[in-house]
Amino acid sequence: VVRVDGEDLVHARAIDDEVIPKLHTFPGFVGEIAMVSSKGDKAIGISLWDRKESAESYHRKGYADVVKALDKCVEGNADLQTYEVTNSSFEALPVRKVA
Repeated sequence: VVRVDGEDLVHARAIDDEVIPKLHTFPGFVGEIAMVSSKGDKAIGISLWDRKESAESYHRKGYADVVKALDKCVEGNADLQTYEVTNSSFEALPVRKVA
């Protein structure tokens, strides 16, 4: 969760115009979910990848560019966390098999 500085519309435009096109250049990118709180002061972005290795490659080679693209509308540092999908109603998302 990051604090959004200014209007959430600026944040949404940055996601649409800069972040998503950058993400599409990386192999394995499946999609992006971006959410802004109802007050418009906090935001969460979730990028979805086909495999852990694809996400790790993006983190090494492209994450800094995405953070830079959001500098104009985000205050503070993003808290990067990694999760595996265990359940999903999105048909295109790969789901980890539970033993």
